Amino acid sequence: MKHNFGAGPCILPKEVFEEASKAVLDFNGSGLSILEISHRSKDFEAVVVETERLVRELLNVPQGYSILFLQGGASQQFAMVPMNLLPEGGKAAYLDTGVWASKAAKEAKKLGQVDIVASSSDQNYTYIPKDYSIPADAAYFHFTSNNTIYGTEVFETPKANIPVVVDMSSDILSRTINVADYDLIYAGAQKNMGPAGVTLVIIKDELFGKSGRTIPTIFEYEPHAKAGSMYNTPPVFSIYVSMLNLRWLKNKGGVEVIEQENIIKARTLYEEIDRNPFFKGTAAVEDRSRMNITFVMENPDHEAEFLELAKERGLVGIKGHRSVGGFRASVYNALTITSINALVDAMREFEEKHN
Repeated sequence: MKHNFGAGPCILPKEVFEEASKAVLDFNGSGLSILEISHRSKDFEAVVVETERLVRELLNVPQGYSILFLQGGASQQFAMVPMNLLPEGGKAAYLDTGVWASKAAKEAKKLGQVDIVASSSDQNYTYIPKDYSIPADAAYFHFTSNNTIYGTEVFETPKANIPVVVDMSSDILSRTINVADYDLIYAGAQKNMGPAGVTLVIIKDELFGKSGRTIPTIFEYEPHAKAGSMYNTPPVFSIYVSMLNLRWLKNKGGVEVIEQENIIKARTLYEEIDRNPFFKGTAAVEDRSRMNITFVMENPDHEAEFLELAKERGLVGIKGHRSVGGFRASVYNALTITSINALVDAMREFEEKHN
């Protein structure tokens, strides 16, 4: 058995794979594959409608927000956000908590002034900055809620009197949030929502045309909203599999239920990291991510040996990001406690061998 701790594309439930594989051969009894049907067909239009409805239901999205299914990943949103929200000569505020937050700010700097309100780069992004102020004259405030490489997560939404934009790529749908606390949420689907290829955007309608810029239509949010995410050919298969995964999440009891499972999974692994003398966590305890659990060996010389043991035990994808080393266990929604226990058992086996 393989235990997939990969950081993305993510593990998905077995039943989602099974249903999707059937649709690859024959979608809805049409005699056509989901990979070849027209995105303008009634069958696929129904998929988009249901996927949007499930997002609204699972996240309790209030009225006045549009839900978009776009392409280009979070990296394209790094550019689309300032294109749509940052006026010519304007300023945006960014919180720097890691590589992806830094890349988002870098794109915004190409379109205007960027105020980095705080950064945790001084300690290799192992904590979330606190007690910073957000300039009231900025067009918006941007932060990344979960930092996949460094294993930190923002659990309390920063308060601001300006529009709040958040990159939730790696913790969307993993915990309850109040969507009304945000003006724009974006997330690459490939962590908790579905396969790579589709990007979820939840945007307050009053932000449309906010920048006053003339930009290519494909990069404007409003045309996508007016076209029901059909402005251009959408990523059909990715949206379809996301729908199946959202159905699975709803049938489990929704975000509230999966959040409790995620708390238990993360707690179980962190407790072993803290107990086992051969391992230690890298993120500040109060900022530890539930989604990406980062840790290292007390003795770096043991790292290759533990990776080999992990491979033998079917533990896939636990090697840390190349920029930080060590280990990273990505604990997304579909990962079961069985996989967590398998990793804990391997850590204890390593301890017993060396004691």
